[in-house]
Amino acid sequence: MTDVGTPRVLLVEDEADLAGMLAGLLAEEGYAVDVAADGHTGLHYGLTRGYDVAILDRGLPAVEGLDLLGRLRRSGITVPVLVLSALGNPADRVAGLDAGAEDYLAKPFDVDELLARLRALRRRHLDAARMLPLGAARLDLDTREVITESGPVALSERECGLLATLAGRPRQVFSRDDLLALAFPEAENPVVVDTYVHYLRRKLGRSAVETVRGRGYRLGAP
Repeated sequence: MTDVGTPRVLLVEDEADLAGMLAGLLAEEGYAVDVAADGHTGLHYGLTRGYDVAILDRGLPAVEGLDLLGRLRRSGITVPVLVLSALGNPADRVAGLDAGAEDYLAKPFDVDELLARLRALRRRHLDAARMLPLGAARLDLDTREVITESGPVALSERECGLLATLAGRPRQVFSRDDLLALAFPEAENPVVVDTYVHYLRRKLGRSAVETVRGRGYRLGAP
């Protein structure tokens, strides 16, 4: 789950001048920007860091842009993606959207249009992110309740933050240190993670959070 403060964007672009221009522009717009110059680095960032939106080129070294996008989607990463590519004919756009992109913009592009599309992606993503699926249940981030067939289950702020982090990437196994940094940034002792996993299991059932021996935790089935 990304920080509700500064929006974070992943920019995967191998043209250094363009990447530098876009990074500066996005920073001026209030984004925290991570730049990857190849698909392999972009994949690593996308799998290990949380973002509010991503901008991907197609003709990338190491891992091609649509291949990168497909790998992210198969790994359960739902960050909204805008493909920014010199390949701009209708067939290219269809290929990008079919690969899992939410939007597609051809180069050369208008800067104001790019920024407007990013804002629209973030708005749609925030609206969708208020209700996270948990198998047959749902997590309502506004009310901090898990909506189950038998009724709502109220969570504390920290319980909700931990569950939302796990639900944001349901297939990913998080180490205790990962969860400490993502869900409890103000804490220092990773024992707090185990404590709140216990609290969630007590409220939602032991299967709500799965222990992966030697690796950490991932979302279970509340």
